[in-house]
Amino acid sequence: MIEICANGLQSVLNAQMGGAARVELCDNLYAGGTTPSAGTIRLARKYLSIALHVLVRPRGGDFLYNAHELEIMKDDIRFCKDAGVDGVVIGILDADGTIDTERTAELIALARPMAVTFHRAFDMCSDATEALDQLIKLNVDCLLTSGQKNKASDGVELIAQLVEQAAGRIQIMPGAGVNADNIRWLKKRTGATAFHMSAQSLVNSDMIYRTEDVRLGGLPQIPEYQYAVSDTEKIRLIVSKDKELTNDE
Repeated sequence: MIEICANGLQSVLNAQMGGAARVELCDNLYAGGTTPSAGTIRLARKYLSIALHVLVRPRGGDFLYNAHELEIMKDDIRFCKDAGVDGVVIGILDADGTIDTERTAELIALARPMAVTFHRAFDMCSDATEALDQLIKLNVDCLLTSGQKNKASDGVELIAQLVEQAAGRIQIMPGAGVNADNIRWLKKRTGATAFHMSAQSLVNSDMIYRTEDVRLGGLPQIPEYQYAVSDTEKIRLIVSKDKELTNDE
């Protein structure tokens, strides 16, 4: 199963055209992803026939949220439910690097009957084994993880251990750096059956007048005249390779 991390409506549409089974809709990927706008969520639901999950994250940075941020997350979950979204993607930690089970349970209860994925906040946890046990007890449906490394390929050993520990009680979904070149290897090494990726390509702006003196994001590595979109052909290739390996099993 291929889930595409889609950073906007065009990426959502490309994911569906490329044969993905599910979309995780988000915004602001330069900050690791935040909750997309209401309009983007509504239009994604309107045009998608595949499953739509939405990232519920009020800001970039850490996953230690205050009371106001928790209320924002709750309101976003209510909106997603009203909009007909299939699932939400959440993650809350305590200051000691453990999962905030009490507030995570609140969000899960509010989200149901939507599916719930716990995102890569897990990769910031102090004890992966304990954290997975907590998520299983909370009845979380899916865990997105890179194996507590920057890329899933580097965290492959831990991911394999998590798949074994989960024993089918929660879906373990590797993400971060997953692509057409390594998905077969990751699938064989980990035993995972669901994979998460953005499959992006850069699109050049059609702007004729350009100024190189102003950076609205303030960072030189964030381009002003290019933007990233999930690439239909990349997705098709990844889906094809995933199906081929599934058929060989």
